[in-house]
Amino acid sequence: MFKDREIISYEIHMSGILIIGSSNTDMVIKTDQLPLPGETVLGGNFFMNSGGKGANQAVAAARLGGQVTLVTKLGDDIFGKQALDGFKKENINTRYIFLDMQFPSGTALIMVNNEGENCIAVAPGANAKLLPADIDQVEQINEADIILMQLEIPLVTVSYVAKRLKTLQRKLVINPAPAQKLSDEILDGLFLITPNETEAFVLTGIKVTDEISAFEAADIFIKKGVQHVVVTMGSRGAVFQDRDQKFSIPAPVVKALDTTAAGDVFNGALVVSLTEDMSWKQALAFAVKAASISATRLGAQSSAPYRKEII
Repeated sequence: MFKDREIISYEIHMSGILIIGSSNTDMVIKTDQLPLPGETVLGGNFFMNSGGKGANQAVAAARLGGQVTLVTKLGDDIFGKQALDGFKKENINTRYIFLDMQFPSGTALIMVNNEGENCIAVAPGANAKLLPADIDQVEQINEADIILMQLEIPLVTVSYVAKRLKTLQRKLVINPAPAQKLSDEILDGLFLITPNETEAFVLTGIKVTDEISAFEAADIFIKKGVQHVVVTMGSRGAVFQDRDQKFSIPAPVVKALDTTAAGDVFNGALVVSLTEDMSWKQALAFAVKAASISATRLGAQSSAPYRKEII
């Protein structure tokens, strides 16, 4: 039996991308339409996939050629064991995957309609116990080329990592999903933030409906001290802004099947491109392409494309 916070080691090596975040098992029902409150919809198909924003982004980055280390916490259950096996198969460094003996692995219930729209409910489980004491064990945090976090882990942990990396002058990317407020202290000096329209609204108060409003939201982040801003807008692509330039990248026209992990694939692809010294325009085009491919496939990690598919 593993002890709480025990490290699960597998093929220990140093890697350029450190991803700190959640791991879930996704239980998905694909149905014609999403149910209204109190409504039961029959006739759906059931799938069970590996998910969680941290894990999704790690798999996406690894499939696209990144050298990835994942920091997450799993429960001592079948879902945790399956997740760990999956990370090994994706060649992800699992040195800093922790096990919690009291809480189950995270789970998510997802419904997807024929247009690829979804609604999601998450039970965080062990993800809620990924705490600063665990981060203190992660030696890789001092050496990674770039660090990526999301908000499916405790905000106290996000804040702790942000403060530590600011002191170390490391490149931290925050994908502020699911949407919640972040303090100005976290934002000031942050290397990159990657909200979608909803998350940008929660953080800035700007309702993002087009490129103009996306740049308005980006400008607020810049004024708060964020160095670089990417606002993703689904089928409309993404916009970029920093103190020197701003531009938009359109998305390819595709028939969306499931957009569940498109944002995660975008972020995984983006950090890979940045470790390869692509320009910002090249990096966004690469990430938008990867996310567009993901949206045409069902599932979270299973939808992430491989490098050879990004032409």
